[in-house]
Amino acid sequence: MQIFSGRISSTGFSSGDRFVIGDWLVSPLGKFTNIMWAKPDGTRVLLSPSREHADYVSRLYYFEEVIIVGIEVERSKKGISVVAGEVSINLEWGVPITIPFWRPLWFIRSIEYFFARIVFGTRTFGRTKDGRREWYSVRSVSRILMAQGEIDGSSLGSKVSFETGACFGFSDPPSMPTSVRLKSYIE
Repeated sequence: MQIFSGRISSTGFSSGDRFVIGDWLVSPLGKFTNIMWAKPDGTRVLLSPSREHADYVSRLYYFEEVIIVGIEVERSKKGISVVAGEVSINLEWGVPITIPFWRPLWFIRSIEYFFARIVFGTRTFGRTKDGRREWYSVRSVSRILMAQGEIDGSSLGSKVSFETGACFGFSDPPSMPTSVRLKSYIE
Protein backbone atom coordinates (compact mmCIF):
# COMPACT_ATOMS: atom_id res chain seq x y z
CA MET A 1 0.00 0.00 0.00
CA GLN A 2 1.41 3.38 -1.03
CA ILE A 3 0.12 6.44 0.85
CA PHE A 4 0.25 10.04 -0.42
CA SER A 5 -0.66 12.75 2.10
CA GLY A 6 -1.32 16.35 1.10
CA ARG A 7 -3.79 18.54 -0.71
CA ILE A 8 -5.59 18.60 -4.06
CA SER A 9 -6.80 22.03 -5.19
CA SER A 10 -8.83 22.44 -8.35
CA THR A 11 -10.54 25.16 -10.33
CA GLY A 12 -11.71 26.01 -13.80
CA PHE A 13 -11.23 29.39 -15.48
CA SER A 14 -13.42 31.31 -17.90
CA SER A 15 -10.78 30.64 -20.60
CA GLY A 16 -11.93 27.00 -20.53
CA ASP A 17 -8.73 25.77 -18.88
CA ARG A 18 -9.12 23.48 -15.85
CA PHE A 19 -6.40 22.76 -13.30
CA VAL A 20 -5.85 20.21 -10.55
CA ILE A 21 -2.84 20.89 -8.31
CA GLY A 22 -1.57 17.94 -6.29
CA ASP A 23 0.59 19.15 -3.42
CA TRP A 24 1.98 16.03 -1.71
CA LEU A 25 3.85 16.71 1.51
CA VAL A 26 4.48 13.02 2.30
CA SER A 27 4.67 10.29 -0.34
CA PRO A 28 6.74 7.30 -1.49
CA LEU A 29 8.27 9.74 -4.01
CA GLY A 30 9.06 12.37 -1.37
CA LYS A 31 7.54 15.85 -1.18
CA PHE A 32 6.39 17.11 -4.58
CA THR A 33 3.81 19.19 -6.42
CA ASN A 34 2.39 18.49 -9.86
CA ILE A 35 -0.27 20.08 -12.05
CA MET A 36 -2.89 18.35 -14.16
CA TRP A 37 -4.16 20.73 -16.83
CA ALA A 38 -7.16 20.15 -19.08
CA LYS A 39 -6.97 22.61 -21.98
CA PRO A 40 -10.15 24.04 -23.57
CA ASP A 41 -9.79 21.58 -26.50
CA GLY A 42 -9.78 18.64 -24.05
CA THR A 43 -6.04 17.93 -24.21
CA ARG A 44 -4.87 16.64 -20.82
CA VAL A 45 -1.39 17.76 -19.76
CA LEU A 46 0.71 16.68 -16.79
CA LEU A 47 3.24 19.24 -15.56
CA SER A 48 5.67 17.25 -13.44
CA PRO A 49 8.85 18.13 -11.51
CA SER A 50 10.83 15.07 -12.69
CA ARG A 51 10.78 12.07 -15.03
CA GLU A 52 10.36 9.75 -11.99
CA HIS A 53 7.23 11.59 -10.84
CA ALA A 54 5.89 11.87 -14.40
CA ASP A 55 6.32 8.15 -15.06
CA TYR A 56 4.57 7.22 -11.82
CA VAL A 57 1.62 9.61 -12.25
CA SER A 58 1.13 8.88 -15.97
CA ARG A 59 0.76 5.16 -15.17
CA LEU A 60 -2.18 6.06 -12.89
CA TYR A 61 -3.99 8.76 -14.88
CA TYR A 62 -4.64 9.76 -18.51
CA PHE A 63 -2.67 12.48 -20.36
CA GLU A 64 -2.00 13.35 -23.98
CA GLU A 65 1.07 15.41 -23.02
CA VAL A 66 3.61 15.07 -20.21
CA ILE A 67 5.96 18.00 -19.59
CA ILE A 68 8.89 17.87 -17.17
CA VAL A 69 9.31 21.35 -15.74
CA GLY A 70 10.62 23.04 -12.61
CA ILE A 71 7.70 23.82 -10.30
CA GLU A 72 7.97 26.68 -7.81
CA VAL A 73 5.54 26.46 -4.89
CA GLU A 74 4.59 28.92 -2.17
CA ARG A 75 2.21 27.66 0.52
CA SER A 76 0.27 29.56 3.15
CA LYS A 77 -2.31 28.38 5.67
CA LYS A 78 -5.14 29.17 3.23
CA GLY A 79 -3.50 29.27 -0.16
CA ILE A 80 -1.01 28.01 -2.69
CA SER A 81 0.85 29.64 -5.58
CA VAL A 82 2.56 27.57 -8.26
CA VAL A 83 4.66 28.48 -11.27
CA ALA A 84 5.45 25.73 -13.76
CA GLY A 85 7.01 26.98 -16.97
CA GLU A 86 4.36 29.00 -18.82
CA VAL A 87 1.66 28.31 -16.19
CA SER A 88 1.14 30.42 -13.08
CA ILE A 89 -1.73 29.71 -10.64
CA ASN A 90 -2.57 31.45 -7.35
CA LEU A 91 -5.37 30.07 -5.16
CA GLU A 92 -6.85 31.09 -1.80
CA TRP A 93 -9.47 29.11 0.09
CA GLY A 94 -11.87 29.68 2.95
CA VAL A 95 -12.56 28.00 6.27
CA PRO A 96 -12.48 24.21 5.91
CA ILE A 97 -15.23 21.77 6.67
CA THR A 98 -13.23 19.21 8.64
CA ILE A 99 -13.79 15.54 9.30
CA PRO A 100 -12.08 15.03 12.69
CA PHE A 101 -10.76 11.49 12.07
CA TRP A 102 -9.51 9.22 9.29
CA ARG A 103 -11.96 6.48 8.20
CA PRO A 104 -11.17 2.85 7.31
CA LEU A 105 -10.81 1.97 3.62
CA TRP A 106 -14.00 -0.16 3.59
CA PHE A 107 -15.95 2.92 4.77
CA ILE A 108 -14.37 5.13 2.07
CA ARG A 109 -15.17 2.54 -0.60
CA SER A 110 -18.84 2.16 0.41
CA ILE A 111 -20.54 4.78 2.59
CA GLU A 112 -18.27 7.73 1.85
CA TYR A 113 -18.31 6.85 -1.86
CA PHE A 114 -22.12 7.12 -1.87
CA PHE A 115 -22.18 10.54 -0.15
CA ALA A 116 -19.30 11.92 -2.25
CA ARG A 117 -21.22 11.07 -5.45
CA ILE A 118 -24.38 12.80 -4.21
CA VAL A 119 -22.85 15.90 -2.57
CA PHE A 120 -19.77 16.60 -4.75
CA GLY A 121 -20.23 14.44 -7.85
CA THR A 122 -16.91 12.73 -7.11
CA ARG A 123 -15.73 9.22 -6.30
CA THR A 124 -13.63 8.22 -3.29
CA PHE A 125 -12.66 4.81 -4.68
CA GLY A 126 -11.82 3.40 -8.09
CA ARG A 127 -9.29 1.76 -10.38
CA THR A 128 -6.31 3.59 -11.81
CA LYS A 129 -5.33 3.44 -15.49
CA ASP A 130 -2.99 0.54 -14.73
CA GLY A 131 -5.66 -1.36 -12.77
CA ARG A 132 -4.57 -0.57 -9.22
CA ARG A 133 -7.10 0.25 -6.50
CA GLU A 134 -7.10 3.81 -5.13
CA TRP A 135 -8.95 5.38 -2.20
CA TYR A 136 -9.28 9.12 -1.45
CA SER A 137 -9.62 9.69 2.29
CA VAL A 138 -10.72 13.32 2.69
CA ARG A 139 -9.87 15.14 5.94
CA SER A 140 -11.15 18.62 5.03
CA VAL A 141 -12.83 20.49 2.18
CA SER A 142 -12.51 24.24 1.54
CA ARG A 143 -14.15 26.39 -1.13
CA ILE A 144 -11.70 28.29 -3.36
CA LEU A 145 -12.44 31.98 -2.77
CA MET A 146 -9.89 33.48 -5.16
CA ALA A 147 -8.18 32.04 -8.22
CA GLN A 148 -5.82 33.82 -10.58
CA GLY A 149 -4.05 32.16 -13.45
CA GLU A 150 -1.86 33.01 -16.40
CA ILE A 151 -0.37 31.19 -19.35
CA ASP A 152 2.63 32.98 -20.86
CA GLY A 153 1.52 36.15 -19.07
CA SER A 154 -2.04 36.08 -20.47
CA SER A 155 -4.84 35.93 -17.90
CA LEU A 156 -7.04 32.84 -17.76
CA GLY A 157 -9.97 35.00 -16.64
CA SER A 158 -12.22 34.43 -13.66
CA LYS A 159 -12.60 31.21 -11.67
CA VAL A 160 -15.51 29.03 -12.72
CA SER A 161 -16.89 25.63 -11.84
CA PHE A 162 -15.89 22.63 -13.93
CA GLU A 163 -18.70 22.43 -16.50
CA THR A 164 -17.19 19.34 -18.07
CA GLY A 165 -14.99 16.85 -16.29
CA ALA A 166 -11.26 16.80 -16.81
CA CYS A 167 -11.26 12.98 -17.17
CA PHE A 168 -7.78 12.41 -15.74
CA GLY A 169 -8.84 9.27 -13.93
CA PHE A 170 -11.66 7.39 -12.21
CA SER A 171 -12.87 10.55 -10.43
CA ASP A 172 -13.02 14.18 -11.37
CA PRO A 173 -12.54 16.79 -8.65
CA PRO A 174 -15.66 18.55 -7.35
CA SER A 175 -17.17 20.83 -10.00
CA MET A 176 -17.04 23.75 -7.54
CA PRO A 177 -13.51 25.22 -7.16
CA THR A 178 -12.25 23.37 -4.08
CA SER A 179 -9.19 22.57 -2.01
CA VAL A 180 -9.22 19.20 -0.27
CA ARG A 181 -6.80 17.93 2.38
CA LEU A 182 -6.53 14.16 2.04
CA LYS A 183 -4.62 10.91 1.89
CA SER A 184 -4.54 8.83 -1.28
CA TYR A 185 -4.06 5.10 -0.74
CA ILE A 186 -2.85 3.10 -3.75
CA GLU A 187 -2.67 -0.67 -3.77
